[in-house]
Amino acid sequence: MTQETALKILKTGRNVFITGSAGSGKTHLVRKYISWLDEQNIKVGVTASTGIAATHMNGITIHAWSGIGIKDHLTQSEISHIAEKSYLKNRIKKTEVLIIDEVSMLHDYRLDMVDAVVREIKGDDRPFGGMQVVLVGDFFQLPPIGRRETDPEIWQEEKMSEFVYHSRAWRSLDLAICYLSEQYRQEDKEFVDILNSIRSQEVDEKIKTKLQKKIVKEIDTDTIHTQLFARNINVDKINNEELNKIEGEELVYYMENTGPDALVSILEKSCLAPSVLRLKEGAKVMFVKNNYDLGFVNGTQGVVRKCDKKNIYVETKDGDMIEVERMDWTIEDDGKVKAKVSQYPLRLAWAITIHKSQGMSLDSALIDLRDSFEKGMGYVALSRLRSLSGLHLLGINDKAFALHEEAFSYDAKWQEESSLLSGMIESMNDSDLEEAQEDFVRSASSKYKEKKKDTKELTLEMLLEGKDLKEIAKERNLTLSTILEHTEYWKENDPSINIYHLRKMLPVTAWKNIWSAFQKVGIVDGHRPLRPVMEVLKNKYSYEDLRIVRLFL
Repeated sequence: MTQETALKILKTGRNVFITGSAGSGKTHLVRKYISWLDEQNIKVGVTASTGIAATHMNGITIHAWSGIGIKDHLTQSEISHIAEKSYLKNRIKKTEVLIIDEVSMLHDYRLDMVDAVVREIKGDDRPFGGMQVVLVGDFFQLPPIGRRETDPEIWQEEKMSEFVYHSRAWRSLDLAICYLSEQYRQEDKEFVDILNSIRSQEVDEKIKTKLQKKIVKEIDTDTIHTQLFARNINVDKINNEELNKIEGEELVYYMENTGPDALVSILEKSCLAPSVLRLKEGAKVMFVKNNYDLGFVNGTQGVVRKCDKKNIYVETKDGDMIEVERMDWTIEDDGKVKAKVSQYPLRLAWAITIHKSQGMSLDSALIDLRDSFEKGMGYVALSRLRSLSGLHLLGINDKAFALHEEAFSYDAKWQEESSLLSGMIESMNDSDLEEAQEDFVRSASSKYKEKKKDTKELTLEMLLEGKDLKEIAKERNLTLSTILEHTEYWKENDPSINIYHLRKMLPVTAWKNIWSAFQKVGIVDGHRPLRPVMEVLKNKYSYEDLRIVRLFL
């Protein structure tokens, strides 16, 4: 199916599953659809199963969007408790379209949990409370990772029932299948043929020979920015070797914990941050937790520019300098913290696991597939690259070519369903298709809803469109102070709201000076006052400047 046909289907309001090979333009199609929804004033929730995937579309994780967090199960009491949170009610009640990217990495029970929360909040027993649901992904990727309750170096064999298409919610959606057939990421036809041969499970000796020619004995790691390995033990070995090559003082940061040993042990095993973090200035690192306010998510990469006993500064690939603080991982019961671990959300990242690479697009990589043990692993690793010339292999085994049999069977079924649907859409009269699209717009667009929007809601919509405070004030003919009041209201009621773009309103130096002044003054009577900060800064900046920075504290 072409992107054009898939877009026509999306605009009718059908629940849709968008799939296709790596580089087939799934994310590009979704971005086009989001733009159309914005033009129609249809509220869309943009989410993904992982933080790094969510950043591709300026969204948040489905766990944060729905309020389910990382729980594996929700009781009815817990669902009701989540549904009482005002910021979640405000967000979900107004959402007419929910998009979940990289859905293949989402467990089946978690999609069921999201469905239950949305139905509860909307007070509507239809699937997902009657909103349009758009699922995006490729099940030839790796399956969801289970909890590492035993050996953290080796993944447990995944049961196929954990793939999300086995969930009750998936079955209830009556999804239209849009299987994209065009190729966009790889411009190298030879490489596309190799990937397609793995995808179709028709890897012959000719394909194997081509890959064998990419095996290298020596490699200049200075020119290869990413190394991918199957197991954590290999990743740790490479990262420690690279760290030892850097001259300079090594700083060691230990994980802190509170709570019963058994619960702390569970947190330490499931937490991606290491118990002992070793760093030097110049070390390549990756963030392992989401913090949208500070501008990083699980998977964001960067370089340590400064570190001492208390402070770590990381420069991301985008050039942003982030002061990294300790973050907490907790186990809660009925709203009470039973156990907690605290660590800087970083780990060394000259090398990363293949599973962690999902969602990335790389110009070059050094990949070791000699130790492939999970079906789909070879396809995921190779399809991260844009061309064959960027591929450097340490080796490859036959299991690297294998795919999950059930996913392969489902994929064939989806291709057939997509082909039939494509033919049906192309044979429809334009007037019938346009009528279906108009019906959807009338039912979902805020333009056709009688209730007048609250002034704060209008500000929120413009914030989520990426507009800064001055632009909003000008368009709405309001003062900057008023728009700041609205923004402070939403930030207080919805801590996960993505307003990171507002950081660009101030020069880096101004931002650092104001941030440092706030840290110096600290919290007074439960809030952060402006006047003492202004005195520290000797009236160098405006109160509006201070309030902008305070949004991120």
